[in-house]
Amino acid sequence: MAVNFNPLWHLLIEKGMKKKDLRELTGLSTNTIAKLGKNQDVSTSIIAKICIALDCKVEDVIEFVPLQEKECKGENGND
Repeated sequence: MAVNFNPLWHLLIEKGMKKKDLRELTGLSTNTIAKLGKNQDVSTSIIAKICIALDCKVEDVIEFVPLQEKECKGENGND
């Protein structure tokens, strides 16, 4: 499974916010915002900061999606 932050971006749109607004509201670094934009791993404390700042639940911010078949084969060494 892979983490996807698409729900977060949809939530920001619904609230009329931009990534810059999220950064300022949460105090997150630009590097962390970039990680979120690339669907890279971030700590649970970052997810908590976002949820507190936006008054939302974890599932409003992240979703888990299956890895693509090609990625699964590569990770398992079965090319």
